[in-house]
Amino acid sequence: MKSAEIIAVGSELLTPSRLDTNSLKITERLNAVGIQVRLKTVVGDDRATVANLVEAALTRSDLVVLTGGLGPTDDDVTRDAVSEALALPLEEDPRIVERIQQRFEERGLRMPEINRRQAMVPRGASVLENVNGTAPGLWIDCGDKAVVLFPGPPREMQPMLDLVVHERLAPRSGGAGVYRRVLRIAGRTESHAEERAQPIYSRWLAGATPIETTILAAPGQIELHLSVRTTSENEARARLEAAVTELEAAFGADVFSSDGRSLEEVVGGLLRARAWRIAVAESCTGGLVLSRLTDVPGSSDYVERGLVAYSNRAKTELLRVPDDLIVADGAVSEPVALAMAKGAASTAGVAIGVGVTGIAGPGGGSDRKPVGTVVVAVVGPEMQRVRTFRFPGERRQVKFQASQLALDTVRRLLLEDASRDG
Repeated sequence: MKSAEIIAVGSELLTPSRLDTNSLKITERLNAVGIQVRLKTVVGDDRATVANLVEAALTRSDLVVLTGGLGPTDDDVTRDAVSEALALPLEEDPRIVERIQQRFEERGLRMPEINRRQAMVPRGASVLENVNGTAPGLWIDCGDKAVVLFPGPPREMQPMLDLVVHERLAPRSGGAGVYRRVLRIAGRTESHAEERAQPIYSRWLAGATPIETTILAAPGQIELHLSVRTTSENEARARLEAAVTELEAAFGADVFSSDGRSLEEVVGGLLRARAWRIAVAESCTGGLVLSRLTDVPGSSDYVERGLVAYSNRAKTELLRVPDDLIVADGAVSEPVALAMAKGAASTAGVAIGVGVTGIAGPGGGSDRKPVGTVVVAVVGPEMQRVRTFRFPGERRQVKFQASQLALDTVRRLLLEDASRDG
């Protein structure tokens, strides 16, 4: 088996109050045995729709995994829908009825008759025991393909999933696994990153061990996901390492992570390597930069302090930003951001100072300085950087992208300093 589709059943999953987390766990476990998930679908409790999805999925994929909709109530339609899609009549399994009755008796309760619905099994299906609930899972062979039904509650689904992967899927995967690496890039748009990367990874598809790629735009960064399906872990890791090296050469300092680390973790590692401490003065980001830095365990090794200087008065009193500088250039300007960074470094007595000022919106912008304008300054020993950007989006998005710009500016200054030392 090489490909799979996941169908998450439940009308509650189509509301803002409930997320489909089962698909993430299922994908992880399937990838571990070399099965690529090609499609995920979330569907409400509608029998006909679920049946149509199962029929279509079997035309595209080797394995169809359904999760949810195996309870005892009328809106639990998964069994009936699969029965309809595969033209397999439902039959009551007395062993399941007995197990459900026993579970109720252990709690001193009588089993409601409605629970007999959970004992209805499509003809020829294998029953998967549920050690944590009343709804059994089901495995149905469809020629060289298969359909598997799991209950929705993760506590019930996960032990059943592990058993199915170990006993049924791993032996049919040919010993293959799916291996992945992720490159995280700052300072480029998605289209610019694709323009640079596409000529490189288009060659990889023609290799004996093809590398599949996906480009993902996230706030303040671009991610390049690389994946290989092979029976040899050593071959996969060597192939992916060579691919990562090739992309790092193409993107240079724009690549900030190829080992899973976040930007704040990378910055922390660079600060620790230099034995330098950092102080941050923030206006529009409201402490977000320092919050991200201190999210990393051990950040006390290099974080000295942070200050939210939101008002002009705070900038002058606490960071020693000259009043006439604010009057002449405005609070959102490169001179003021630089003065904030220098004030943070000097008052804290540290090597690295950061200043962030901007207009997060929705109000406060002008034709000259529209909403989303952010200025970041970073000062270090004998070095400084100042960058002005205009970010799209609403207030929270602007704040996050501003924090990303600040951390990336620190990273680039530290890399530049390290390169000067040889």
